[in-house]
Amino acid sequence: MAFGDSLVAGYGLKPEQAFPARLEARLKKKGIGAKVINAGVSGETSAGAVNRLEWSLNRQKPDYVILITGGNDMLRSVDPSLTRANLQKMMGIFKAHKVPVLVAGMRAFPNLGPGFAAAYPKMYRDVARAYSVVYYPFYLDGVALNSALNLDDGVHPNAAGVDVIVENILPAVEALLKRKP
Repeated sequence: MAFGDSLVAGYGLKPEQAFPARLEARLKKKGIGAKVINAGVSGETSAGAVNRLEWSLNRQKPDYVILITGGNDMLRSVDPSLTRANLQKMMGIFKAHKVPVLVAGMRAFPNLGPGFAAAYPKMYRDVARAYSVVYYPFYLDGVALNSALNLDDGVHPNAAGVDVIVENILPAVEALLKRKP
């Protein structure tokens, strides 16, 4: 299950162009028959993700989860300590459900200030280490700020951008799939 915000939901894309569908297709090409559930909600913050996580896990019963959240927190200048606390709450829920997790990190825009920007990569790295989950440092690596790989809003990846994300994150997903559910 890919769980998160519009970057998971596929904002501005056809369902078959969204990250979960493209990841599932790429895994299939590698001979891995995984079904990737799209549990993305556009506009959701990490607080919203905490509120619906238990329900999503009980409803979908995934063997693995890729967590992609925090981008909307950054865009709304939510204090990184609150985002960190929400990530920790989610890690506790995943642990209780015995679901292996891949945490995909985000970065903050530098114009939000050096302290704010520095908190983002550290927050994701620290949470991943503390809970011994698979960690991918930056979900939008190679795509962020590249106009050829983003929709006109400059924030959301287009179909070509999603393909870059899938290729970049694939080794981390494969590491996740080696963990016992």
